[in-house]
Amino acid sequence: MARFTVHVRGEWLTVPCKDTSVSVAWLATEALRRYAKNKPDSGGMRPGSSPRFMVRRCQGLGSLDLDDAVRDVLEDNEFIEIVLEDDLMSSEFIPTQPERVHLYSKYQEPTEYICLDGNHLTIEDLVQLGRGLYKIKLTTETEERIKQSRLLLENIVKENKVVYGITTGFGKFARTVIPHNKLKELQENLIRSHSAGVGKPLSPKRSRMLLALRINVLAKGYSGISLETLNQMIQAFNASCLSYVPEKGTVGASGDLAPLAHLALGLIGEGKMWSPKSGWADAKYVLQAHGLKPVSLKPKEGLALINGTQMITSLGAEAVERATAIARQADIIAALTLEVLKGTTRAFDSDIHKLRPHPGQMEVAFRFRSLLGSDHHPSEIAESHRFCDRVQDAYTLRCCPQALDYLAISVHELAAISERRIERLCNPSLSELPAFLVNEGGLNSGFMIAHCTAAALVSENKVLCHPSSVDSLSTSAATEDHVSMGGWAARKALRVIEHVEQVLAIELLAACQGIEFLRPLKTTTPLEKVYDLVRTLVRPWIKDRFMAPDIDIVHRLLVEQKVWEVAHPYIEKYRSANLPEARPISPTAFTLEPPMSPCKRARIE
Repeated sequence: MARFTVHVRGEWLTVPCKDTSVSVAWLATEALRRYAKNKPDSGGMRPGSSPRFMVRRCQGLGSLDLDDAVRDVLEDNEFIEIVLEDDLMSSEFIPTQPERVHLYSKYQEPTEYICLDGNHLTIEDLVQLGRGLYKIKLTTETEERIKQSRLLLENIVKENKVVYGITTGFGKFARTVIPHNKLKELQENLIRSHSAGVGKPLSPKRSRMLLALRINVLAKGYSGISLETLNQMIQAFNASCLSYVPEKGTVGASGDLAPLAHLALGLIGEGKMWSPKSGWADAKYVLQAHGLKPVSLKPKEGLALINGTQMITSLGAEAVERATAIARQADIIAALTLEVLKGTTRAFDSDIHKLRPHPGQMEVAFRFRSLLGSDHHPSEIAESHRFCDRVQDAYTLRCCPQALDYLAISVHELAAISERRIERLCNPSLSELPAFLVNEGGLNSGFMIAHCTAAALVSENKVLCHPSSVDSLSTSAATEDHVSMGGWAARKALRVIEHVEQVLAIELLAACQGIEFLRPLKTTTPLEKVYDLVRTLVRPWIKDRFMAPDIDIVHRLLVEQKVWEVAHPYIEKYRSANLPEARPISPTAFTLEPPMSPCKRARIE
């Protein structure tokens, strides 16, 4: 007998099917009958009525033909969703998949592994694990260390010692001793009561990072987690079974208690989970569909699962990775804008920057020299204004941000300066180009509102750059009398970075459009390659058209670091040709390491 898990209006039903030659329509109708059977109002369905609906797979949301036989289109225990036609018009309709599902519907289970030992995980490794490119396994030494740690804890329980979190309550209840026969219930209640977050769930990528980072911390062997429980967590990660973790609810006091409790809740088979196979479903069904069992918590294990700062750390790691990526791609985009606006390269002369030898400033200036007109890379555009009488350019063309202060604040400056360059590209009195970079101005608006969008994003960032750390509230009956608010700091830093990426995407589009008005002149080879990359996806702006998709496409290019991939070989070739002036700086300061190899050791706690 086949069984199918069916999602109807936020509920999950298991529908048995003795004869799989029946149609998809029969399966859906049976699921709707079961849904309505136990509802006081029959689920809003009148007896004998035939509501209109569509049926689709939860994985990828592919629609199913109602006339097809079940055995021809579905596998045993597959997850499907029934969407009633009336529900599609309701603002309360919640699909089974998270936002941007198209990024996850093509998920392929990885075949390579990263070994974790709790001490050597890098930011790059963590981000790659978040993207679902690798599975996890433990080293043999790590497994032995975990066993020894657990043995010590079990001896504490056997000897009836009073130890916080093992045989006592938590926080304000630290002096309340718990009977031995209720220690399992104590840990389960901890998870349930602390699962009090609100807001949208973390994306699959961020949930993977959170789970991977928690596994890595537990792999240190200091928490007393059992090897059995940790292996179950690894199995869930490797199957991409990810708990519903609301993004809001942590103050960063005794760690990210609420998010990590939600993470643990799914692992014990309660609450919701997501996997590429099932979409959102009850955790017990998702685990069952992947042949996994819920974790049965042993003494102290609930506390071990939630007492940490992995929400802050995982989101912070993503912020650092994306900030690094957009910062170096901002140099490439700024160089292209400088070309379009016929700026001078004199401001980036190596001798000038040796006088104030800040390493970041020198590296940025070097990148500009490697991309702009020179004997190494001649530029027809630069040659066309070689003998102009302009002494110096505006600050936004010759001064780019250098030293890092706080991540959100410093990255915000990239967008603030980029928005001013967009203004110069769009303003004919500053650019010598058509107003808003379009012909027949008036009939066409060109980049007028795209510039407004950039300005709006920069304005939002100014508010988001207010430091979270200056605010604190006392929590847990004054036990936690000063908290970090680190969770919000990490989330808003990511929002700032996303806005920066979007502003620079608009500038890149505008700079490429500016090139159109300078043809047949060409810029340098690396900048022409960047132009070509954009033009493979976005055509020139001949007349007004729907612009938002263009911005989104170029934003994805920056997120995926495609612009850097195109320009980077030319930067390094220029470096090798100018070794005396191109002294290498610390690789951790401004560059990311190459992609990792399986079982690579790393460096983040």
